[in-house]
Amino acid sequence: MHLLFVDESGTPSKPESVHQGYFVMAGLVIPEDRWSGMRDKLVGLKRASAYHGELKWRFFAPNNTDDDNPMLGWLPAAKNTFRDNVFKLITDAKSCRIVACASESATSYALGNVNSQSDLYFRIYKPVTERFQYLLQDITRASGSDTMGLIVADHRGKGDDDNMRQQHERLIRESGKYTSNYANFIERLFFAPSHLSIGIQLVDMVAGAIWRAQAFGDLTWYNRLRPSFRQSPTGKIDGWGLVRFPKAGWIGPILD
Repeated sequence: MHLLFVDESGTPSKPESVHQGYFVMAGLVIPEDRWSGMRDKLVGLKRASAYHGELKWRFFAPNNTDDDNPMLGWLPAAKNTFRDNVFKLITDAKSCRIVACASESATSYALGNVNSQSDLYFRIYKPVTERFQYLLQDITRASGSDTMGLIVADHRGKGDDDNMRQQHERLIRESGKYTSNYANFIERLFFAPSHLSIGIQLVDMVAGAIWRAQAFGDLTWYNRLRPSFRQSPTGKIDGWGLVRFPKAGWIGPILD
């Protein structure tokens, strides 16, 4: 079985906003037999680095002085070394894969069928689940035995969780008509508080790196993660490991 941990970075712009904002949802696929090893390595890395608490992308911002930031007082070089080691943990796990979707808000709302922040959230969740299903199909074909998957999302609040759960259920029910056939999914959608989930903490870092690259053109940490993206046989990431929404009319930079 493979676990897909999903989290987002950035904030979906409101429909009335004229700002072309970027919003990213990322998924980190971890095979069940690799999860405990990655957990132990991250716990060990935190301990060795005297990092006490939850891992979050926003804590690495130079101006982040939140009381709960474990890196208060750290020099930039120390932060970058720690972040590099976190990403090395992901890329060293050769069977782990990244699937993600990035959206352009103004371009998305111009479609006519995206009318709210909730609509936009769900529209970028769908391609992530589809790429997960494609990955499971690829592994099934290569191994000759069924490979199943389960999705774990960051807990955001009862109302948001209920809404996402309902949208997920609708997506699964309608599979095979206008979407992928999710034949390799187990159960439905699960939620976990980020401070209690190693997978959610790791994918938060992945989402932040992709968002930084998409919104600001800073490819430093995106390139660090390149080996772990789902790719085409020729090494293409765009459309395989990172989907653009909407693809038609996209005016921003294309990451590949």
